[in-house]
Amino acid sequence: MLDNRFDPAAVEDRIYQAWLEAGAFKAGRPERAGAEPYCIVIPPPNVTGSLHMGHALNNTLQDILCRFERMRGKDVLWQVGTDHAGIATQMVVERQLAERKLPGRREMGREAFVERIWAWKEESGGTIINQLKKLGASADWSRERFTMDEGLSRAVLKVFVRLYKEGLIYKDKRLVNWDPKFQSAISDLEVLQVEVKGNLWHLRYPLADGVTYEHPIAFDENGLPYEFETRDYIVVATTRPETMLGDTAVAVHPEDPRYQGLVAANAKVRLPLVGRLIPIVPDTYSDPTKGTGAVKITPAHDFNDFEVGRRHGLPMINVLDSEARVTLVGNEDFLAGTFPGADLDAALALDGLSREAARKAIVALLEERGVLDRIEPHTHMVPHGDRSNVVIEPWLTDQWYVDAHTLAQPALAAVREGRTNFVPKNWEKTYFEWLENIQPWCVSRQLWWGHQIPAWYGPDGSIFVEETEEAAVAAALAHCVQAGIISDAEAQELAVDAEKRAALITRDEDVLDTWFSSALWPFSTLGWPDETAELKRFYPTSVLITGFDIIFFWVARMMMMGLHFQDDVVPFKDVYIHALVRDEKGAKMSKSKGNVIDPLDLVEKYGADALRFTLAAMAAQGRDIKLATSRVEGYRNFATKLWNAARFAEMNGCGRDPAFDPHAVSSTLNRWILGETQKAGAEITAALVDYKFNEAAGAAYRFVWNIYCDWYLELAKPVFTGNDEGWKAETRATAAFVLDEILKLLHPFMPFLTEELWARTAETGAPRGEMLVLAQWPALTGLEAPEAEADIGWLIDLVTEIRSVRAEMNVPAGAQIPLVLVAAGTGTVDRVGQWNDVLLRLARLSGITFADEAPAGSVQIVVRGETAALPLVGVIDMDAEGARLAKELAKARDDIAKVDAKLGNADFIKRAPEEVIEEQRERRDVASARAEKIREALARLGKAG
Repeated sequence: MLDNRFDPAAVEDRIYQAWLEAGAFKAGRPERAGAEPYCIVIPPPNVTGSLHMGHALNNTLQDILCRFERMRGKDVLWQVGTDHAGIATQMVVERQLAERKLPGRREMGREAFVERIWAWKEESGGTIINQLKKLGASADWSRERFTMDEGLSRAVLKVFVRLYKEGLIYKDKRLVNWDPKFQSAISDLEVLQVEVKGNLWHLRYPLADGVTYEHPIAFDENGLPYEFETRDYIVVATTRPETMLGDTAVAVHPEDPRYQGLVAANAKVRLPLVGRLIPIVPDTYSDPTKGTGAVKITPAHDFNDFEVGRRHGLPMINVLDSEARVTLVGNEDFLAGTFPGADLDAALALDGLSREAARKAIVALLEERGVLDRIEPHTHMVPHGDRSNVVIEPWLTDQWYVDAHTLAQPALAAVREGRTNFVPKNWEKTYFEWLENIQPWCVSRQLWWGHQIPAWYGPDGSIFVEETEEAAVAAALAHCVQAGIISDAEAQELAVDAEKRAALITRDEDVLDTWFSSALWPFSTLGWPDETAELKRFYPTSVLITGFDIIFFWVARMMMMGLHFQDDVVPFKDVYIHALVRDEKGAKMSKSKGNVIDPLDLVEKYGADALRFTLAAMAAQGRDIKLATSRVEGYRNFATKLWNAARFAEMNGCGRDPAFDPHAVSSTLNRWILGETQKAGAEITAALVDYKFNEAAGAAYRFVWNIYCDWYLELAKPVFTGNDEGWKAETRATAAFVLDEILKLLHPFMPFLTEELWARTAETGAPRGEMLVLAQWPALTGLEAPEAEADIGWLIDLVTEIRSVRAEMNVPAGAQIPLVLVAAGTGTVDRVGQWNDVLLRLARLSGITFADEAPAGSVQIVVRGETAALPLVGVIDMDAEGARLAKELAKARDDIAKVDAKLGNADFIKRAPEEVIEEQRERRDVASARAEKIREALARLGKAG
């Protein structure tokens, strides 16, 4: 006998263990050797990570598809694993060392420090994997991978070496996002733009060699200048005065009339303090509508300036060191072209200052020399490291790069040709825009934890890139002999002398960006570079489910690498991009706002099934999820509703009959529910195939709660208590059969509840052949019953409309009211005869009569083309009710007008946070729906709305 209630905490761990023991999640099960393969690779969570709501959504959607396709008979591989997360993991271990007052990594040395990280990974890493299991993830854990395990490391080495030898990996001096705290380049994804209240300093750069120009100072009503002053300087504005030490040009727009004469004359300015002569260059980067239209160009300290510098062949002068301190003394690039004098001495005195201290000192010096034009407050975005929380420095340094532009072309073609499809399709535009404008990909990081770059440097600076040190030594020896650095005899001696050989070449200390190894994930996890059976069977994978924020960093790079290393075969056929999970007001979740919802807290309180179903039901394509705890509680109640329905069926003897044939049922009620079951199965299947998770969940919810529980079981109650044993037996068998179909249809969304009911409902009756997780997905056919649907559908629609009128008109709950069917057809008369008692009970009617016309003072409703009337005179005050509804309609219209006024206010739209605007739109939708319902109610009273 089923318990009084379903207790998720009491069953979830037990059921999950049973799945593991049965090997239910394993790919390659013997009975599926000939089945169609289906593969999803997990976006590998950081080994340092813990489950957040984004993970919960992402993995719930993946699990729904895997369970769905597994039940459809496919050989499913959900490939799972974790990412070594270079900087995050190194930071965790370094912090741990500091907390325990142990030697730091530099005191410890690279080898010992990396060993320490491996030890931490084995003991404490992978917490998120166990948390995914709490969520119900049905991944093949026997194939769990790690981006630094032996096989994946071998793949990384092979890819790097091959790309280098193909000329697609190279070393270059370019700007990178430099983290002064971690002393490493970081990716754009690890940079946060933080709004900062600062200043805009306007500086006067004197024109060299006595050059002057006419600068407009007054304009007419048409914006044309009519008054000028002669200037011997150009004003530039900057938020970073300290970088002016590295300026190598001033840029003006080529069509800006103020400066065309200066450009034509090849005029220069003399950089204050430094004395360096720098050109005025025409470049469209300068915006003539902003400020003076002239901008200082510091190619070594600004990404936009770097591009301007490349276009005009400007020197790139780095005036900051790796810790973001001013470095001028001994800086040959800085000293070249400077003008000796007192100002230069003042500049050199800044050497060693932090950028913040240097900024104050330089502003003071510029003010002393009369070249500080003015200062104005300025709020702007400043890049910060997402983990270090320090200001990121655009810094010029030697790094390793991938020629992403070349690799991007096949990746663009694959999506344009439809070999890979984005869902929703609008994300293709984002993908195209980024790949069409892609920059070289910086793949080197100045860390110790990660895949060390397989590059060695010889005594003459030559680079040897090989998969092993032995191969690099051989290449170095051959090169050194050919270059005359060593003789053949010395080469032979070095070949057998390990110590001397070690002195010949030095390995690059940098490691690879974690996105480099992640880019290989769809094929490296399947065993590549070996030609494994898994690779042959499961590549390309079926679908990738991920967030929009890593389309650039991960999706595009997997496309590039997959196509390049798998013979132009895409890594996945579909890419489903899910939205964000926000709080109930639509704000992004963040620790600083205090609105973060822990998915594990919800699992503990409401059960994994309730959270999973909530996320699926709200996962509309292209729309963010506003998660309220009340929604999770509501779907916990849905689980309770199904459990109670199963108990009701059990108490009424609804046991499974192995011989039951759904095509042989005879009663109208049972034929109707079987037809509805077939319809629901088809609807849910079609929605899941199209990645419309919310529509699938909605269809399941409506069928289970409304159709099966609220209508079928309610209409079956008289059958269960009646005397017709044949009808009773058929209804019991039908109820049990449909319940089984429900458990199958709900299993991908609510695996724990459904698996428990699957087992418990088999405690009596025929035994199950298998666990629900491996059962066959419903594929009912031939159960359409239009006549049964016409009868039962009419009954349901009529009761629903009567209940709606009762609610709208404030009919007292206990009041029984008459129903008059107007000019009813023969079919309706027959239906009333069959369902009279049910109608009286469910609609709380005092009686049912027939008439040619509706009685005066009645509310009329139309059900399936026929009119029904509810005489409410004497039950409610019709005039008072009309007045009440009119007042409610006026209030709804007033609410709509208030929202429209806000949404029509351009200033409000500009300043209000996104979630506030969305909330207003939702308020309008709610008010509009309320107004429409009131208008319908007024129309029933014969009053205008």
